[in-house]
Amino acid sequence: MLLYMHIPFCDSKCHYCSFNSYVDKFHLKQRYMRALHIQLQEDLQRFQVMPHSITSLFIGGGTPSTITPELYEPLFKTLHPYLCTDAEMTVEVNPNSATHSWLQGMHHLGINRMSFGVQSFHNEKLRHLGRSHNRDDAIGAITAASELGVEHISLDLIYATAFDTPTLINEDLKQAFALPIDHLSAYALTIEEGTVFQHQPDVAIEHLEQTRALFATIEQYGFTQYEISNFGTYTSRHNLGYWQHRPYLGIGAGAVGSINHQRYYPHRDIEAYLEAPCFTTLETLHSSDIKREQLFLGLRSIVGIANHLLKATEQQRARVLVDDKKLTFKQGVFYNNDYLLSDEIALFIED
Repeated sequence: MLLYMHIPFCDSKCHYCSFNSYVDKFHLKQRYMRALHIQLQEDLQRFQVMPHSITSLFIGGGTPSTITPELYEPLFKTLHPYLCTDAEMTVEVNPNSATHSWLQGMHHLGINRMSFGVQSFHNEKLRHLGRSHNRDDAIGAITAASELGVEHISLDLIYATAFDTPTLINEDLKQAFALPIDHLSAYALTIEEGTVFQHQPDVAIEHLEQTRALFATIEQYGFTQYEISNFGTYTSRHNLGYWQHRPYLGIGAGAVGSINHQRYYPHRDIEAYLEAPCFTTLETLHSSDIKREQLFLGLRSIVGIANHLLKATEQQRARVLVDDKKLTFKQGVFYNNDYLLSDEIALFIED
C-alpha cells in the first residue's frame, strides 16, 4: 500500500501550476496539520491498514518545505507502526524554502528520498516560469541533502517551453548530472486552466523529435527510463506503485485515494477540509474503468499490460504492434517500445 499526503501551502504560485495550493493561508498551517493527523488516524482504521504494510510515503504539494519538521512529527509517530522496515519516504522540496535545518529535521524523521522542484538551472527561465528560487538555491539545497546522508535524491526539469534552446536544455542536463542525484523527472510544459500561462498559450512548444533527443541524452548519462517522464539509476517505488495500480491512501485537501475498487476524494477547499477532514466523496471504479487505467498506465511505463487482461480482438491488435516493433511481448506481457506513443498505442488496442 502507498500513502500520499498533500500540503497545499506555497510561498508563491508558479505560472504553470494548477495544483491545489494557497499562497494566502499560512495562518491555517497548524490547524491543517492537526486535521491531516485526524484524517490519517481515521483512514488507517477505516481501511484496516495492517502493521508494516505501507511501502511508500510521498509528501507532495503545494510546497511541503513550508511546514516545519516539528509539525510533521505527530503524523510520523502515528505512521511508524504501519511502515514496512525499508519504506521509501519521499518529500517534495522547493529549493527556496529548503533550509539546512529543515532538510536535517525531515531526514531525522525518516525521510530517505527528496524530490527537488528545480525545473531549470537558468535564472531567466526560472523567472519566466514564476519560480521563487535561483540556480544557486537549487545546487546548494541538493548538495546539502546529499551531505546530510539522504539516500535518494531526485530533481524535476521542465522542457518544451518557448524559453528553451538545445543549448539551454543541454546545459540544464549537464548541471543536473553534476549533482548527487539518482533520479530525474522531465515534464513537458502544459497549459492548464486557472494558471497565469492560460492566457499565454504560446509559451508551451513541444516538438516530438526534440523530446526524443532529450530522452536519449538523459539515457546517455546512464539513467534508465522507466516511465514516460521518469528516469533513474533508482526506480521510485511510489511512482511505480501508481503504474502498477496498487492501492493508496490519499490524505489532505485535494488528495485522492484508491482502495478496494473505490476512489475517494477529501474536500479540496482548505476551509471545508478543516471543518470535516474525514469527509470524502466516493467514486466506484467498474472493471472496465480499472482495465482501461491498467492499459494506459501500463503502456506508459515498464509495467506493461498482461495478455490475459485483453480481449481476444485486443490481443490480436497488440500482436500486430509486436510485428511492427512498437510492442515487445515477453512472458505473457506486452511492453511498449516507445512511451511517447503510449496513448496512441492504447487507443489502437482498446475495443
